[in-house]
Amino acid sequence: MVHQHGDEHSIPQEHLTSRHGAWLPADHRVQHEWLKTQIDHVDKSPKKELIPVLEEFKQLIEGNSRIYMYFNQMWEEIPMKKPYNKDPTGTKRQIRDYRHMLAVLNHIFTQAPQWTDAAFGVGMVGVPMVGIFDYVMATPSGHAAFLDPDVNKMMKKILNEWGKFLKSPKSAEVLESHKQGWFSSHALKDLMEVANAPLKTSHRFEDMYVCDPSAKHYGFTSWDDFFTRQLREGARPVASPDDDNVVANACESKVYNVARRAKLRDRFWIKSQPYSVLDMLGHDPLAAQFSGATVYQAFLSALSYHRWHAPVSGRIVRAFVRDGTYFSEPLFEGPAGGYSEGERSGGGGGEIDTRGISVAQGYLTALATRAVIFIQADNPAIGLMAFVGVGMDEVSTCEITVAQGQHVTKGDQLGMFHFGGSSHCLLFREDVPVDGFPTPGRQENVPVRSKVAVIKK
Repeated sequence: MVHQHGDEHSIPQEHLTSRHGAWLPADHRVQHEWLKTQIDHVDKSPKKELIPVLEEFKQLIEGNSRIYMYFNQMWEEIPMKKPYNKDPTGTKRQIRDYRHMLAVLNHIFTQAPQWTDAAFGVGMVGVPMVGIFDYVMATPSGHAAFLDPDVNKMMKKILNEWGKFLKSPKSAEVLESHKQGWFSSHALKDLMEVANAPLKTSHRFEDMYVCDPSAKHYGFTSWDDFFTRQLREGARPVASPDDDNVVANACESKVYNVARRAKLRDRFWIKSQPYSVLDMLGHDPLAAQFSGATVYQAFLSALSYHRWHAPVSGRIVRAFVRDGTYFSEPLFEGPAGGYSEGERSGGGGGEIDTRGISVAQGYLTALATRAVIFIQADNPAIGLMAFVGVGMDEVSTCEITVAQGQHVTKGDQLGMFHFGGSSHCLLFREDVPVDGFPTPGRQENVPVRSKVAVIKK
């Protein structure tokens, strides 16, 4: 099953990286090739003045002793050994200091993400900032830096600025049919393989999504317009619309986890990543009702549909976005190793988990920027439930499109992620007899608005 183009070619074991959601290629060589291209462009071009928001970032790093230490040490803490020190051709092409990082970011912010043909097979990097921070996020200093409130405030500014570009007409230039375009034959093949797999359909892109294939850029006005594309009526029917005991899937997504009796507060940073309900729900007063909750979590592929839909019919009790981290990884992914339940320290053997932030999805539910929506279901057997949309990395713009007090019907739109894949959770209170969730490990997505669970009578 392809979740990202390039996954179908033969990948040597030493270069194969399993990544939930395919935000980065499964073949690590593709990422190296993409980053090499960016670095080569920066190194061979005349030095450019930093855009204002990156100049502000530079001033923050150099004007704050704590942050200056983090952003110097994080690059030094990347192990000087395979696979971190060189790309597959034997050439050192990694970013190794914050000034180089800023220069590469300055180049990236002038373009929308492309569909990239790489030397070792075709693949795209859907989240380019993760491509840059992939190793340093897991170092001790990177862990500290990306938890730092001042750094996260700056990251929000940077991502908002890039978001403006991704909503501009210029960003639509990558929506073409050339080999680096999102409407190339390779791109369309993989977009539709992911879209058609759940229901075993054979739709074309224009059958599945609202667009105009005869228009320039298929009628999309920007990169963001393309990534938040809407489904055509009937492409994803609502499961049992007249039966309130059937819960609909809120996002087109692949199952990550189903947990029972989640604690109100737990140690979400350890390797088992238990859900910490109070943190997930942003310390809202309503969170106390979810002690012992059932939690269903699933993640969105970088190639999938990114709008959220109501899992039940009911009234919106509360809806808000909780700001959080953007590039924080738990220590157990880094050289320090982190620790498990009952342990005080790790000793992880000095390795960085090359799967990156995508394996930290339980951890991210408590810390990342997230949208929280409480719904009082019409079905009294459900009562109050919660939806949490978890922004990951660049994908941290969570837009809620419903308002407090509004009544929604199962399948109605609740909001959307801007720019790419992410994760989401459904929370049911302890006494709700909810069951029948799809099993973690299935390859294809669970279709949005299809049955995701049932309430036992």
